[in-house]
Amino acid sequence: MHPKDLVTSTFRQRFDKEPTFVALAPGRVNILGEHVDFNDGFVLPAAIDRATYIAFAPAESGSEHSTLVAVDFGEEASFTLESIATKTNTDGAALPEWATYPAGVAWALKESSLTVPAIQAVFASDVPRGAGLSSSASVEMAFAIAWQTLSKWELPPMQRALLGQKAENQYVGVNCGIMDQFASACGISGKLLLLDCRSLEWQVLPVPEDVAIVIADTCVRRKLTDGAYNQRRQACEDAVKILSQHLPSVKALRDVSVDDFNRLSDQLPGVVEKRARHVVEEIERSRRAIPLLEQGNIREFGQIMNECHASLRDLYEVSIPELNVMVEIAQSLPGCLGARLTGAGFGGCTANLVEKSVAEAFAAELAQQYEGKTSLKPEIYICKASDGARLV
Repeated sequence: MHPKDLVTSTFRQRFDKEPTFVALAPGRVNILGEHVDFNDGFVLPAAIDRATYIAFAPAESGSEHSTLVAVDFGEEASFTLESIATKTNTDGAALPEWATYPAGVAWALKESSLTVPAIQAVFASDVPRGAGLSSSASVEMAFAIAWQTLSKWELPPMQRALLGQKAENQYVGVNCGIMDQFASACGISGKLLLLDCRSLEWQVLPVPEDVAIVIADTCVRRKLTDGAYNQRRQACEDAVKILSQHLPSVKALRDVSVDDFNRLSDQLPGVVEKRARHVVEEIERSRRAIPLLEQGNIREFGQIMNECHASLRDLYEVSIPELNVMVEIAQSLPGCLGARLTGAGFGGCTANLVEKSVAEAFAAELAQQYEGKTSLKPEIYICKASDGARLV
């Protein structure tokens, strides 16, 4: 059953009435600009046509209890604006982990002095969890739409994204950048989104009509220990400290040109140099990509995606054998324009740009060869760039 029908029928059964509204918020895939967000770089995500769906209505008159049903977990949570401060259900038990995302959104809205009416909600998603497609951001943005719809306030998409990021950073306790919530909130059908992570200015860039975005899930769940992520973040900060002694205007790796980096790279310890080189060159790749997309030169853009994967594999070292196998097979297949790991790495998915006319054959062949080489059965999704969070 489609998630939209599932949440509607479950709402009917649980609350014995029709939902007043249904909203959705998409997952996202990042096409270029990986591990550069906290270095003030540029990212190129797209919202995808897989989403979290939420059927909702105001709570019964006079009730302060929000009741949430998570169909995918077969669980329910109930909280008030008071109980979310202590991350507890109304019965005093700790909120289940999944409920901290909507509760965090309620908390962030309240912190911004926005009204957060009690809600009855049922949600489900066809964004795979833990695959690096931002299932958590899609939950946050779906609930932001729900509370906006039931209230008298209205926020622009980027403001909703920032509140979702605040919820995840300060309430859930995940130190994510803005890209995931931004793409889920601001997505535009048929377009990639170019976000400047320093200024938060953004623009749209076209995806040619005859190109499909194929997402290949290795089915290896991200083993992203915070340690590995934090070590890389620290290496980038160390590089900035050293390089800024030679280049006083440098505040982040975004401020270092490739030429300056090459000139000064011998000042950096070996591992720091590798990590920082990935970031500096990746930011330059994102800059090079803009005119290519504007001109519709998708072949050269695909080559930049391939370069990105090699850099994530060899310099930033966040790939794993299964991701490398998936990318190598994809790059060998007819109609593949570019392929790379997407997201944090250490598992999860690859993003592939593929000629639409051969996308089905590409997906079937990729799945078969990958299973043959790894004995893992992958999930392959043929997607398109989609609109952001909205009522349906």
